[in-house]
Amino acid sequence: MPTAPTVPALRTERLTKRYPRVLALDSLDLEVPAGQVFGFLGPNGAGKSTTIRLLLGMARPTSGRAWVLGTPAGDVAAAHAHLAHVPADVALWPGLTGAETLDLLARIGPGTDLAHRAELVERFELDPTKPGRAYSTGNRQKVALVAAFASRAPVLVLDEPTSGLDPLMEREFRRAVAEARDRGRTVFLSSHQLAEVEAVCDRVAILRAGRLVEVADVPDLRELHRTEVVAVVRGPVPDLSGVAGVSALEVDGGRVRFALVGPPAPALRALAAAEVTSLRLREPTLEEIFLGLYDGAGR
Repeated sequence: MPTAPTVPALRTERLTKRYPRVLALDSLDLEVPAGQVFGFLGPNGAGKSTTIRLLLGMARPTSGRAWVLGTPAGDVAAAHAHLAHVPADVALWPGLTGAETLDLLARIGPGTDLAHRAELVERFELDPTKPGRAYSTGNRQKVALVAAFASRAPVLVLDEPTSGLDPLMEREFRRAVAEARDRGRTVFLSSHQLAEVEAVCDRVAILRAGRLVEVADVPDLRELHRTEVVAVVRGPVPDLSGVAGVSALEVDGGRVRFALVGPPAPALRALAAAEVTSLRLREPTLEEIFLGLYDGAGR
């Protein structure tokens, strides 16, 4: 007997949002398979938050359509029965404690696994007895994350979810994402952090200036992971042109500057032939990577 086709967790068709002076999103066609951790990357102003607002029914598209597990995103009540959302900037009711907020969210959401919620409260080191007004940015983020991961929603939409977390809590976040995927849930993760995306995502879409420029499996993101190398040498400058992984090569007297992708050994061997007096390596920001790789309309 043939297997019924799986409905995508999230899908958009020529989704467009135009404001009076800005085209925020331009004909986005995107499909997020169910059961994946799907990263959504792009520089500031790329249209990531606009896309999420349209998926959540918080804004109306100028044209095009979006669906959550086959339900039109514009049917907000029906679509939200399938999802949980963590915004980039979490606001809580100031007079409610963390526990009261979690209980309220459990009552209005698509159901909650209370045992898992109690475990997550411990793992995220959240004090649920404090009122919302007493929580720091990171603790407000923890409340929203605990509520989302403990919910029974099959789709989680997370917008810059670790912006207020310390490294230890980021590790717990990654663990919670992996557990959600193991349970067959879909995680749609909008992030600026390349390391975070590489650690947890199966597939990634890259947005720039409101347009989708690439959808790739995470192993194919290696080209985004580049290092800027600046070396100062005494005497003849080694020829690095054609060396594996080296690009954007600039030579100014005894100063050599280049971008390095992949294993550093070939470039280091070439530099070792010269008398290197100074060597500096720097990881560019994701913003810089995007500006370099996706300058203009495409690659």
